Amino acid sequence: MRLTFLNITNISTMANTIFLILVGSLVGASSGLLGSFMVLKRMSLVGDALSHVALPGMAIALTFSLNPIVGAIMALTFAVFGIWYLGEKTEVYSEALVGVFFTASLAMGILITPEPELLEALFGNIENINLFDGLVTICGSILIFFGAMKLSDRLLLGVVSEDLARSMGVKMHKVNLAYLLLVGLVVALGVKFVGTLLTGALVIVPAVAAKNMTKSVRSFQIMSSVIGVASAACGILVAQSLGVAPGPIVVLISISAFLLSLLFKN
Repeated sequence: MRLTFLNITNISTMANTIFLILVGSLVGASSGLLGSFMVLKRMSLVGDALSHVALPGMAIALTFSLNPIVGAIMALTFAVFGIWYLGEKTEVYSEALVGVFFTASLAMGILITPEPELLEALFGNIENINLFDGLVTICGSILIFFGAMKLSDRLLLGVVSEDLARSMGVKMHKVNLAYLLLVGLVVALGVKFVGTLLTGALVIVPAVAAKNMTKSVRSFQIMSSVIGVASAACGILVAQSLGVAPGPIVVLISISAFLLSLLFKN
């Protein structure tokens, strides 16, 4: 009976580890893919700033006993529409608007987030990801990959020249809105994994590392996702072996990948 119990426990532990690696790898892959566009568009700080916008949404969700991911998605969607609308109607640059939303959201989030959950909201804890979180991550990642591929050509054309894109009939204001919504979604998926303080690194660092090692846009996108997956999977395994939170380990591994990529930079 004892042997059977131990076998069941080991199987359960292994299944949980595989589940966490799957969830983390999907977050890493989708973050890396969107990060590649972000680096090309010179919007690297936007992902980091938007991650802090999720904090008050998570706090409100916790207050009403809702899943924090749901609150993060709602807060980020509201912020993205606000940033996009103000960017279209005012002369203020999108990066400045993101900074305004970032500071306001971080201040509000720290004030209203219940103290026991504040540390987890800031740094994440993949160990607390449940089946619902996993299903949301799978569906969200599929949506991100599909959306990014649909927008890819128009986004890249906009990187070259938004005026040229508009002259060719591309509605860049709609393309930019769709792209920001995808960024908001990947940030919402990442905050439960590495927290609001580190999600920006998950989006940007793999893409910056991949840029040093690739010469074409397609290989850049693929390598960004590969580094994101490797950082997430290795980070989870290392964190479990050390008995520490995986979020910081995942980020440190991706930064190690960036430092190694400098050897390949032309």
